Amino acid sequence: MAKPNYQLPSTNRSLPIALMRSREKVMAPIREMLKASGITEQQWRVLRILSEFGPQDLTEIAAKASLLMPSLSRIIRKLGEDGLITRATDSKDRRRQTVVIAPAGQQIIDDNLIVFNIKKPSKHDVRRAKLPRKFSCLRTQGRLPYPTRCDPDP
Repeated sequence: MAKPNYQLPSTNRSLPIALMRSREKVMAPIREMLKASGITEQQWRVLRILSEFGPQDLTEIAAKASLLMPSLSRIIRKLGEDGLITRATDSKDRRRQTVVIAPAGQQIIDDNLIVFNIKKPSKHDVRRAKLPRKFSCLRTQGRLPYPTRCDPDP
């Protein structure tokens, strides 16, 4: 059988690898904080969602935290055991659970805000000025089931 006459792009030109490398750079200080706090990245995401959006059902949390439901069930159980969240059955639909961040969970968020204290960009910092647009583009692409074309850099 003949070998195909094409090559993968260099890993230095691979968008998925570049995104993973960027994620690792961004997550490094957060991982240190998480280790000190005794929670996982996934648990942190759940606490962040509950802190930001208030009480949520499991489906909403899974979507907002980018977690699969089987994983979320284990995470919710552990967070509940640790007293970081509380669960309540919906009064109108007994099958539905609402999850709320507990004071101890909110304390973890509050205690670690300094990790996310990023310098406000100056009007002269062109790269930082482009971040909101690029972030918006990434969010849009993550939501849609098909690729979109975002405005290229000027």
